Amino acid sequence: MKKGTKKVLGLTLASSLALSAFAAADGFTKQEVRAKKPEKPMNVIMLVMDGASSSATTLARWYKGKPLAMDEIATGGVRTFSSESAITDSAPAGTALATGNKSNSGYVGVLPSLVNSPGAQKVKEKDAFRPVANVLEGAELSGRATGIVATSEIQHATPAAFSSHHGNRNNFSVIAEQQVYQDMEVVLGGGKSALLPESNGGTRKDGENLISELEKENYDFVETKADLMKSRSEKIWGSFSNKALAYDMDRQTTNPDQPTLEEMTSKSLQTLSKDKDGFFLFVEGSKPDWAAHANDPIGMISDVLAFDNAVQKALNYAKKDGNTMVIALTDHGNSGLTIGNQNTNKNYDTTPVSAYIDPLKKAKMTLEGVTGVLKDDLSNMEEAAALYGITDPSSDEKAKMAAAKTKAEAGVLLPKLLANRANLGFTTGGHTGEDVFLYSYGPKKPYGMIDNTEVAEAMAKGMGFSLDKLTDELFMDASKAFKQIGATVKMDRSNANETKLIVKRGRTEAVLKADKDEMVIKGKTYELNSVIVDSNGKFYVPKQAVELLKKNS
Repeated sequence: MKKGTKKVLGLTLASSLALSAFAAADGFTKQEVRAKKPEKPMNVIMLVMDGASSSATTLARWYKGKPLAMDEIATGGVRTFSSESAITDSAPAGTALATGNKSNSGYVGVLPSLVNSPGAQKVKEKDAFRPVANVLEGAELSGRATGIVATSEIQHATPAAFSSHHGNRNNFSVIAEQQVYQDMEVVLGGGKSALLPESNGGTRKDGENLISELEKENYDFVETKADLMKSRSEKIWGSFSNKALAYDMDRQTTNPDQPTLEEMTSKSLQTLSKDKDGFFLFVEGSKPDWAAHANDPIGMISDVLAFDNAVQKALNYAKKDGNTMVIALTDHGNSGLTIGNQNTNKNYDTTPVSAYIDPLKKAKMTLEGVTGVLKDDLSNMEEAAALYGITDPSSDEKAKMAAAKTKAEAGVLLPKLLANRANLGFTTGGHTGEDVFLYSYGPKKPYGMIDNTEVAEAMAKGMGFSLDKLTDELFMDASKAFKQIGATVKMDRSNANETKLIVKRGRTEAVLKADKDEMVIKGKTYELNSVIVDSNGKFYVPKQAVELLKKNS
């Protein structure tokens, strides 16, 4: 997809919406508004610290020994429940933050099929699984440059919710293809495997080499920190691992060629800010969530602090620029971490901070890093435990370590031993349903106690477009839309790895492939202003596709 093409096509919708709203508010005609175009664009930087409850942030602050960057911009709270549960999965949490719509577990960028949570908006049965527009798509169509950054695979649930539409968050193949055809300027993170066919060492079963497609579209495809930092391209795709990136604490030891989250954020801002029309940037610190699932306090601290460094970078940019909205938050809680456990039942009010932090300071690596150096036969168990801060083990700790038979068992035991030393508690290895803090800065920032869907609405309003109107423009039910102009529609699912929509109007035939932004009419390829989505047996296409068929038949 050529950059300029999508922007020009998008102006038909997004700019007209922004101009109309601006004109109505200030009493100008559209012509006068164009003449009085604002001198500065509105930029939005959205940062998500996945799965980090407030206790994790508190613990990281104590560990750091001074305030966090986030502390300076704390402005409220966010309700996180999904359409079906008080405790959300990352996929519907990301969908709410990106699209303004609650959804179901595992769904990214589509409406729910089940709604039973009090306060969640009902959805008509016919609209279940319908794709809904996200703020990144709106930003792109309004003329802004766009980018996503994550320390997980870039196809993981939260970045996927800001850049794709699918009913299964685990289908990295579909998500990756949609992301490639979203025409973002900057994509940085892990997940290289999902871009390559199995024949090239990847996981794609459709035989497509998406890296080749990226290079055709003039992306600078980079795989190391050094290559990222020296790139001067206006379009960069960084894939620094087949899967996720390393924890920040482990990086220098295990993966020194990978960039930090702060470095990826900085490079993204440097690249996107070249666009005179402004930009939208999504940044995820992905792995506090993974550490919380493992009840690993070291991993949580490591990547909460790494995320806070990225927030500082974004905040510095926003303060200097003066026209940038920054939003930071976690999408949900995880692990039920408590500072204090059964050890402190009777002396919680006299237990010093050092009793919690000093044991943690002894750790040199996260649980992931430690289990990576642990031998399969566990013969170096005590050495590995020392890297995790469990030095000079007691006879009881030695006995428990000796009883472990597998690396998996060791991965469960070591966090328990460290948590006991540091007087920390965990109630679960899963997500939790508490409200979370909201951090925001800049013009039109959201504040107060709000719902996660209102975060998306605040960003869209700040950038001057309506997500609901954008959805109607980009995701029409293809069968209904084409039949209204007298066309016949046939879905071709003969190839399990490639779904097509074949549309005929008179003698004219058009072919549209799912997860791409292309439409072929009479052998000529047209680039569309949205990806085509195959969801729950229905094809969804932009209004532009219908208009192109009318024009060419």
